Amino acid sequence: MIVRSWSGHTTASGGQRYVAYFRNILLPKLQRLDGHRGAMVFTRGEGEEVEVNVLTFWDSMVSIRGFAGADPAAAVVEPEAEALLKRFDARVKHFEVLVDARA
Repeated sequence: MIVRSWSGHTTASGGQRYVAYFRNILLPKLQRLDGHRGAMVFTRGEGEEVEVNVLTFWDSMVSIRGFAGADPAAAVVEPEAEALLKRFDARVKHFEVLVDARA
């Protein structure tokens, strides 16, 4: 399994709205893609800003290319999400999952 890691920064209210957008709009789209195996969204306050971290789980890099296109390291940020963020990573990181101890 491969984890795709991405982050962005926003305001406190923007963070809440981003999480709602992810849960209600983006996640259902991801769940329909072949090879998608779940997602996690984390937030943490940094002064007046909130950092949002997103992990998506995939069967393989082939699955990720089905989502991201020819450049799998390019961030995929929909206009609705971009409008909620002050700044965000243009590139993502991929990690191979070697141990998954979640229950």
